[in-house]
Amino acid sequence: MNSKNKKNVIKINEMHKWFGSFHVLKNINLEVGQGERIVICGPSGSGKSTLIRCINRLEVHQQGHISVNGIELSGDLKNLEAIRSDVGMVFQSFNLFPHLSVLENCTLAPIWVRKMPKKDAEELAMEYLERVKIPEQAKKFPGQLSGGQQQRVAIARALCMKPKIMLFDEPTSALDPEMIKEVLDTMIELAETGMTMLVVTHEMGFAKKVADRVIFMDEGEIIEQNTPKLFFTKPTNDRTKLFLSQILNH
Repeated sequence: MNSKNKKNVIKINEMHKWFGSFHVLKNINLEVGQGERIVICGPSGSGKSTLIRCINRLEVHQQGHISVNGIELSGDLKNLEAIRSDVGMVFQSFNLFPHLSVLENCTLAPIWVRKMPKKDAEELAMEYLERVKIPEQAKKFPGQLSGGQQQRVAIARALCMKPKIMLFDEPTSALDPEMIKEVLDTMIELAETGMTMLVVTHEMGFAKKVADRVIFMDEGEIIEQNTPKLFFTKPTNDRTKLFLSQILNH
């Protein structure tokens, strides 16, 4: 799927970000088409997590432009609210509320932000818990679940807000190996529904299977991007080649 034939839902133009004097993102230009699935990879410290955190302004960029669904990201809180309710985010750590049940974790935002009646929110939450294959855990608390189950709850919770875009920041890196597959399977199923997805991950099998485009970042820059087939078989940049040789051979 080519973003040129699709309506762009994310546009990033000449964007820079600093942490103090550290130039963490350098001249980022990126357009994401509706329904496009993008995997962002690169060595630790390359700026990939910071980049996707800028898309819903969990991190603030200092230069350049970011727009989501045609709304410019700025200090305007109304704009930010509109963007955040359209953009779901799943983190490396599951960020569930430990004192709330699985069901309550999923209904909190629809009730408070979308002003949905409790009964409707609970029906919606059960629908998404079914989709991630853990409806039987609805009454349990996060601490009673495995890491893989908690991450699937986090995905269901994000989906309950009916987002148009999903951001995933290394969603499997805190999980034991045997739990990674169940989370990736959930994400593969989500991708098949046509959801626009940006995924920061080291899971190259997932990238090959799901991505329309793979983006390689290093030292705060987008170094190379291509379809998975060409990215993995014919990388052009030496830094990309080095990264792939390290990640695919271990």
